[in-house]
Amino acid sequence: MDPLYLLAAVALGLVGGLLIGTRLGRAKGDNSAARRAAEEEADKIRRAAESEIEQIKKGAEVEGKELARKHKSELDDELRNRRTELAKREEGLAAKEREVEKQRREAERRAADVEKKEKTVDGKVKQADSAVEKAEAAQVEARKKLEQIASLTEEQARKKLEDEVRSQAYASAAVEIKRIEDDAHKEATSRAKTIVATAIQRFASEFVHERTVAVVPLPSDDLKGRLIGREGRNIRALEAATGVDMIIDDTAESITISCFNPVRRETARLAISALVADGRIHPTRIEEVVRKAEKDVDKVCKEAGEQAVFDLGLHRVHPELVKLLGRLKFRQSYAQNVLLHSIEVGYLAGLIAAELGANVKLARRAGLLHDIGKAVDHEHEGPHAEVGAALVRKHGESPKVAQAIASHHGDDGGGPQPQAILDHVVASANALSAARPGARREQLASYIKRLDDLEAICKRFGGVERAYALMAGREIRVMVMNDQVDDAQAVVMSKEIARAIENEATYPGQVRVVVVRETRASDYAR
Repeated sequence: MDPLYLLAAVALGLVGGLLIGTRLGRAKGDNSAARRAAEEEADKIRRAAESEIEQIKKGAEVEGKELARKHKSELDDELRNRRTELAKREEGLAAKEREVEKQRREAERRAADVEKKEKTVDGKVKQADSAVEKAEAAQVEARKKLEQIASLTEEQARKKLEDEVRSQAYASAAVEIKRIEDDAHKEATSRAKTIVATAIQRFASEFVHERTVAVVPLPSDDLKGRLIGREGRNIRALEAATGVDMIIDDTAESITISCFNPVRRETARLAISALVADGRIHPTRIEEVVRKAEKDVDKVCKEAGEQAVFDLGLHRVHPELVKLLGRLKFRQSYAQNVLLHSIEVGYLAGLIAAELGANVKLARRAGLLHDIGKAVDHEHEGPHAEVGAALVRKHGESPKVAQAIASHHGDDGGGPQPQAILDHVVASANALSAARPGARREQLASYIKRLDDLEAICKRFGGVERAYALMAGREIRVMVMNDQVDDAQAVVMSKEIARAIENEATYPGQVRVVVVRETRASDYAR
């Protein structure tokens, strides 16, 4: 309770008491009973005032204690918060002091490292400057001595030194080139040329589009929809049965068949032609017609093989080999029909064998069968010469024929070198049939011009006396003058000529460059 309120209550009590006393004084004349009653009433009022004053005092004390306790609690909380905040500030300050101390030590360490490096760099700069001064002095001294000893000017000495260094570089380059080539020949386990040639030979030719597609004419474009069928079921059945890709586009009244396997392509062509002529096109009919077309193609292959064997006057050739020979009718190699090429090789081999007094029948047999390996699909691994040799061995041909077939390309075909007379006869006949002008659709004029261009490229180089194109342009023989070109320069020249031919000439396959340097000595007997 408020102290002012307490003092006001006490004052009111005293005033009341005084008023009562005053009234009692004024009523002296009243009777005693009334006085006693007044006194009793005054006592009651006084006691009530004292009791009320006591209660007010007690309430004021309790309220004061509660206010004091509450105020103390608030002061304690504020003090605690301030202490906590002060402690956090002290911790942050300590952390900042530690970080500043750490940075100071790091800066001192870096300054020490920089100072140390500066001293090291200064020392190295001084050493470098000293070395440069010594080198310049030595160079000047060496130049003076060289001019005194050689009696040459500086320009003359430089020219002579350049010539010597260039000559040594040529010699070193030639030796290094020779060493690299020898290492490559020793370490090589496969020949990329053979692999690439085999892959191209099995799957493609120079005229890829002409040799891998066939066009089937149609009476009308309405048949294209029937060949495709509902949701493409007919064309899927055709492609699955024949193993070809059918191209049905906007080309008027025709469709295109694409396949690297010429036998499958021919089978598909016959089957589609029969379906178009018959008019009944559905999956069951497609399977029947494809089976009939396969039999027809097999019959054509057999007849072609038998005709080739008959034309060369051979006998007792295994029927499977005859059938494989007939399959060559549908294959091309560098735009040359393989069956016609095989027959031609057989004739040439027989003629060469007759001139040499060898077995003509055996030579014709080996010549006809030399490319039999090209008749099988790519599932048979290895060069076609090795595959063909294995096939003829399997079907009872003599070892001599198998050896001639395996070696008819020599190292270039990945097989063994020709050894017996028959091997050389077949290899020569094969080269003649393939390389003669016109055999592979090359005009005589362009063929002669290509040979002239190759020889002209070789004659541009210094020291070349003569150049000859051999083996239908597959080898260039370059004769150099021995007094102008040494052995090391001959090696380098062969590389330079090969690079020039690659950049300037157009030719099939590869061209071998051979640089020949002769040393001749002569005298007269008198």
